Amino acid sequence: MIDNTLSLAEQGPVIPVIVIQRLEDAVPLAEALVAGGVRVLEVTLRTPVALKAMEAMARAVPQAIVGAGTLRTVADVKAARDAGCQFGVSPGYTDAIGAACKEQGLPLLPGVSTASEVMQANAGGYGFLKLFPAVAVGGINLLKALAGPFPDVVFCPTGGISLETAPQFLSLPNVKVCGGSWLTPQDAVDAKDWARITRLAQGAAALRG
Repeated sequence: MIDNTLSLAEQGPVIPVIVIQRLEDAVPLAEALVAGGVRVLEVTLRTPVALKAMEAMARAVPQAIVGAGTLRTVADVKAARDAGCQFGVSPGYTDAIGAACKEQGLPLLPGVSTASEVMQANAGGYGFLKLFPAVAVGGINLLKALAGPFPDVVFCPTGGISLETAPQFLSLPNVKVCGGSWLTPQDAVDAKDWARITRLAQGAAALRG
């Protein structure tokens, strides 16, 4: 069990953002990522099988650190904890989500996209934040601008980042890790090309700005 989300950054420079369409893909996908050196797995709550996928991954692949993405409600938080998740990620931040995660003992990486949202998350006790959707809201330029008024805040930019652009984000002093969906392309998952996903994970694990 992890103590806080910032410790996730110690596991590697990229956290894959995973959408599971078929439950049968969950365990082999997790195994392929771990084999490539990527242990932190964010599985989004965007499909009907997401919670069962998280539960299967956490049970069958103990080397993986499984977290739930797209937490939007208090019920989502409890469901993620019940599924065996070790952390949660939300697209935005509300005091209710923050309180629920603390009550459930689920470390949270809350999403922000503006200075006001950074201040709200800070007031809730959070200093490691997900910038989302990173590229759409200003990307590297926004992160550089936020470093001025928020020198004590660090970020995990997610949304629109690729293997090619990730090093530029990771080179910023206030970026500890970035999120990416490029590690698990749907066509590779559909083809059950787990070797390709392992290669993509290896490439991501080797990244540094």
